[in-house]
Amino acid sequence: MAALDGFRDQLVQVVLYDGRVIVGKLKGNDNFCNLILSDSVEREYSSDKGVEMIPLGLYMIKGDNIALIGQVDEDKDGSLDYSEVMAEPLAEIRY
Repeated sequence: MAALDGFRDQLVQVVLYDGRVIVGKLKGNDNFCNLILSDSVEREYSSDKGVEMIPLGLYMIKGDNIALIGQVDEDKDGSLDYSEVMAEPLAEIRY
């Protein structure tokens, strides 16, 4: 998908229809929006404790599971202390 070419080798956040949030460097994609992320982590949000970062490493995401893709500002993201961030987890997205 040509729209994602500008995100290549950039940090992206991917929200999946099941509510999971995956962050990693975009290494590749195809016309079906299947993604390959490197150095990826799942950010698991909780309303009573900080964000848990679950390391995933090299990770493939099937395009039909993706609800949203966005580029992450690495400087701002790196300055946040996610152990202090508390938020309700996203619910499953139904369409």
